[in-house]
Amino acid sequence: MKYYLGIDGGGTKTAYLLVDENGSFLSQLETEGCSYSELGAEKMIERLMAGTESCLQKAGISFNELSAAGIGLPGLGENLDMDVRIVGTLEERFAGSSICCVNDVEVGWAGSLGMEPGIHLVSGTGSIAFGKNKAGESKRSGGWSAFFGDEGSCCWLGRRTMELFSKQADGRIPAGPLYHIVRERFQLKQDMDFIASMEAEYIPVRSKTASLQKLLLAAAKQGDESAKSLYREAAEKLGMMAESIAAEIFPEGKALVSYSGGLFHGKEFVLPVLEEKIAGWKGRLAEPLFSPVQGAALLGAAQDGKGQMDRMKERWKCAAGLSENSSV
Repeated sequence: MKYYLGIDGGGTKTAYLLVDENGSFLSQLETEGCSYSELGAEKMIERLMAGTESCLQKAGISFNELSAAGIGLPGLGENLDMDVRIVGTLEERFAGSSICCVNDVEVGWAGSLGMEPGIHLVSGTGSIAFGKNKAGESKRSGGWSAFFGDEGSCCWLGRRTMELFSKQADGRIPAGPLYHIVRERFQLKQDMDFIASMEAEYIPVRSKTASLQKLLLAAAKQGDESAKSLYREAAEKLGMMAESIAAEIFPEGKALVSYSGGLFHGKEFVLPVLEEKIAGWKGRLAEPLFSPVQGAALLGAAQDGKGQMDRMKERWKCAAGLSENSSV
């Protein structure tokens, strides 16, 4: 029996999934994020290895029984020297197993579209898009520095949440539900105390900044029009990423576009805008077929050949009640 591990790393959390060659789930695990930009390469790798060991132990599988692993990591592909260092170290640590290391957006694509042609949007702590066409040509968009990029991400919305609270607090725009939600969450004695809380604990850490998006979502659900507007703006930014990929590798349009990430907990405020923007160039929004961590496991299985990966994929489709030949 062969065993495949999928790892979907992110800035906020990391998911692990161990499956056998039939696609049966043997164990799952979720740990803290694994961004090397926050942790440093050494600590990130140690966190990944600890999670891997825990996931294997839960299933009673030893490390040397592992056939292959698909590993998605935030930031991979953005610093050549760091890429070489990280991938080289992981190959050493996974000695005896084949590994496929990619940016986390690619495991999202592999899962949501079942490794079929199309475009995938990730909006979690950061934001990025990835697409691949029938010819195997791929392109990514977004995923730049949090300082001048990551538009439409939870971190981007976290920063905008800070801005929106300040505007509601001093009367530049009418105070809505967000104002009261933030005051209660941080137990503010006066509005200006918000500055110290943000500068000391939130602004220095991307994942904590991203967590503020939850307050924005609560406000939007309570009818805060300014909060809803920020979600619409996030959807438009993500749509721009998908369109830039389609223009280059799907010149005739009609590409499927799927998605994953924490932003989509507020999908009622995001998907209608995103769907309209994508339809403008003949694209079609598709619900994710599988999770990103399943996509990572598929990339792992693909190390043993396309046939093995296809068998796993079709078994998962059947388990989900989809016909064997169905597509997203």
